[in-house]
Amino acid sequence: MQLEKFYYDNKSVKMFAYATMLWGIVGMLVGLLAAVQIYLPSANFNLPITTFGRIRPLHTNAVIFAFVGNGIFMGVYYSLQRLCKARMFNDTLSKIHFWGWQLIIVAAAVTLLAGYTTGKEYAELEWPIDIAITLVWVVFGINMFGTILKRRESHLYVAIWFYIATWVTVAMLHIVNSFEIPFSLFKSYSWYAGVQDALVQWWYGHNAVAFFLTTPYLGIMYYFLPKAANRPVYSYRLSIIHFWALIFIYIWAGPHHLLYTALPDWAQSLGVVFSIMLIAPSWGGMLNGLFTLRGAWDKVREDPILKFMVVAITCYGMATLEGPLLSLKSVNAISHFTDWTIAHVHVGALGWNGFLTFGILYWLIPKIFNTPLYSKRLATNHFWIGTIGIILYAVPMYWAGFEQAMMWKQFTEDGTLKFQFLETVTHIIPLYVVRSIGGLFYLVGAFVMIYNLLKTIKAGSFVANEAVEAAPLPVNIETHGKQYWHRWIEARPVQMLVLSLVAVAIGGILELVPTFLIKSNIPTIASVKPYTPLELQGRDIYIREGCYTCHSQMVRPFRDEVARYGEYSKAGEFVYDHPFQWGSKRTGPDLARIGGKYPDSWHYNHMLEPQSMSPGSIMPSYPWLLDDVIDTAITPAKIRAMQTLGVPYPRGYDQIANKDLMQQADKIAKSLQAEKIETDSDKEIIALIAYLQRVGTDIKMMPQNGAVNK
Repeated sequence: MQLEKFYYDNKSVKMFAYATMLWGIVGMLVGLLAAVQIYLPSANFNLPITTFGRIRPLHTNAVIFAFVGNGIFMGVYYSLQRLCKARMFNDTLSKIHFWGWQLIIVAAAVTLLAGYTTGKEYAELEWPIDIAITLVWVVFGINMFGTILKRRESHLYVAIWFYIATWVTVAMLHIVNSFEIPFSLFKSYSWYAGVQDALVQWWYGHNAVAFFLTTPYLGIMYYFLPKAANRPVYSYRLSIIHFWALIFIYIWAGPHHLLYTALPDWAQSLGVVFSIMLIAPSWGGMLNGLFTLRGAWDKVREDPILKFMVVAITCYGMATLEGPLLSLKSVNAISHFTDWTIAHVHVGALGWNGFLTFGILYWLIPKIFNTPLYSKRLATNHFWIGTIGIILYAVPMYWAGFEQAMMWKQFTEDGTLKFQFLETVTHIIPLYVVRSIGGLFYLVGAFVMIYNLLKTIKAGSFVANEAVEAAPLPVNIETHGKQYWHRWIEARPVQMLVLSLVAVAIGGILELVPTFLIKSNIPTIASVKPYTPLELQGRDIYIREGCYTCHSQMVRPFRDEVARYGEYSKAGEFVYDHPFQWGSKRTGPDLARIGGKYPDSWHYNHMLEPQSMSPGSIMPSYPWLLDDVIDTAITPAKIRAMQTLGVPYPRGYDQIANKDLMQQADKIAKSLQAEKIETDSDKEIIALIAYLQRVGTDIKMMPQNGAVNK
């Protein structure tokens, strides 16, 4: 058979590799700043764009979608061409994909720092960027499937299965979670409300981790680990079980982020059951990776690339065992809202994603520049610096999490809470300091890698178009000998795409649909009313400033939480919350029952100088809220958007909403004036006070039997 000569496109791989290195440094620098801000409020610099509430979502988006995202595309573009024995489908699509993704990252950074956020974790980007992500993701899919369809290799290797499942599942998750109603050029409200929004968000949030931070990296592992070790994958059969079990089970596990909340119990239980089941396929993949290195441990000791990969796979195994354990209700009752979760997430992020990316960069850059790595010694030093960084990061956060949980739950002999919330914060500040030192180590290691790779690039000669030869794929593929059932699907990418979609859609449909269609799952409470226009403005300011990154609004039915915060939260309280604000971390106390707890003057002074009201507080100040004017021009559009979402404002209320807004604002301004605080009633601090004074006041409990007054 005559061989065809063609060329692999290394230019796109190089560009994605450069972007991975650049955004990795940026994301880690921002993360280090956020880690310092936790214990040093002055590091917020009293500026809107540098407060923790805006820096934290910038950090998560930078490391997930910029660093890891470009790392995915780097690995896919390099491996897919070689697995398919074909150049990428279209060079122009490759360029559109690359530059489109970088523009999205820049737009995300600018808008997040400017305060444009949906307030939904890992999905903070607003509607124009959501549309751009969808379009660029489609370009990526066309380019990927075009390459697969024109391949010269009939069999689809396991890495390609993971790439296909990643593409179709991320598309489904992003589209469903991003349904929103825009009310301005850069702002929108989530289509979903309260409990429904929480379920959709964590169905998305958990599976963003699963299908953006995990499945594509598993595909990359299945390609690059055998290449780096020069050994075949340990078990092809195990890879089949790993793939299908993982993508089917993972999609069900999202509700384990909402245990003991107002989410219906049946949904919580589903999340727990499927989370425990996840241990089997996850560890199957980990063992498949580690066993691939059987008999090659001498090489691991000498090769820094394999060192990075071994630790990465080990961290994947640790994180995917710990995750299901954290989904057990008895464990989750301790871990949720604490820094234990932060430790868990970063073992995966720093160890699994970070170290595997570093290993691939060390392997790939010398290949496409046709030169040896500049210094194995520097790479080894990077490995040890990074490993120490992970330990110094994770161990203090585990310790801090245990300290928080135990201190929150302790009572004195007379039955009162032993510790004020602020005591539980100041007690663990030394651990936060050590955490930031660990982050600094990790960042220094990354800079060592950048230096090493730049020296490698300088010494080499870039091979933009790598010449190869391969036989064309026959029009009719004949098979000989015994054939297994899975061979049929592994040679048919379209069928693989459809079956992957079916596998991941089943769980999503069976979890989400009952919550939306069965009204008894979310019982209503007659006393719960829509937010007033001023409260709505204040809520949007609360979200803009990222208050949800430190404060939860969900009192769980535990003795200590009810004693500390008030009556536990009910599903019907959140029917007008677009988006929900239950939170996922308590750096500050829960605010679900904050309304009416303090006078207006307390909130005013607390936002101006938190330490004046809570000595020792690590909360930053928000002085611009005292000067900035409420944007009342947008109030009618907000009311109309809420009406579209089903919030029962009277017909035509958008035309008179600002009148009600100013009447309520004047009352708050007068109450402040009575406390000798002079401020205009049109300032943003007035709106924020209105919102905080409203939160949690819609229901009153009857002490004799705990029934809700309706």
